[in-house]
Amino acid sequence: MTTDDRLRAAGAVVWRGDPAAPEVAVVHRPRYDDWTFPKGKLKSGEHPVAAALREVREETGLTVVLGRALPPVHYLLGGRVKRVDYWTARVAEQGAFEPGDEVDELRWLPVDEARSLLTYEWDTGLPAALTAAPLATTPLVLIRHGTAGSRREWEGDDALRPLDADGRAQAVTLARVLAAYRPAEVVSSPSLRCVQTVEPYGAPARLEPLLSEEGQDPEKTSALVAALRGPAAVCSHGKVLPELIRRLSGEEAELDKGELAVLHRAEGQVVAMERHTT
Repeated sequence: MTTDDRLRAAGAVVWRGDPAAPEVAVVHRPRYDDWTFPKGKLKSGEHPVAAALREVREETGLTVVLGRALPPVHYLLGGRVKRVDYWTARVAEQGAFEPGDEVDELRWLPVDEARSLLTYEWDTGLPAALTAAPLATTPLVLIRHGTAGSRREWEGDDALRPLDADGRAQAVTLARVLAAYRPAEVVSSPSLRCVQTVEPYGAPARLEPLLSEEGQDPEKTSALVAALRGPAAVCSHGKVLPELIRRLSGEEAELDKGELAVLHRAEGQVVAMERHTT
């Protein structure tokens, strides 16, 4: 999340059909008489990923799964910079579109036709970004556990050190973010702080000692995670994740506590990665 003075919004370029020739959803807002992609302002304390999911559902009736992050859009509004974070999104559940005061029309169009219909120049780069990399991707979410107090001050077994109050709040935010990626499998280090980090998501976590600080083995740990073929979330430690990310994606990344990296995979290869704080 950001602490600067920019206005924040989030949305998605929702697609359906053949990933090589998709149709995308464009909406009309009667208040502004414009055509744009589904998006809206973040609520107070809301994570951009969760906001994108909510705004798409509210404006189109669609439940979606987010894919790759697209380049954010910036423009001036009332003398302030507004940032809109966008993702690709595929339809997971087709709800009924109901015209309303905010959005009164929804059109599904080929990418080129959608680009021509868009009102704002700053939106017109999004269709090209949509098709610049594979659309049909599978998310692998790698999570560093939330804050858990001081290791030095904890007197018991370190594997039993729990999340602190901030860590529990991070876990709640994380559950809302994970909902955008719908991991069907959750795998965690057996350490309590890792288990508690993914617990609010609601899916039972499979405990794997290879994800723990004590039991990690760079080659075996990466093989374990690489074998997860469907949408998955993995929770581990700061001493495990950098090497795991490097082996899986070729990227160098050290995650802060409560931070996550989303690796988008196509045909077994990581085609994009993004990071989020909670």
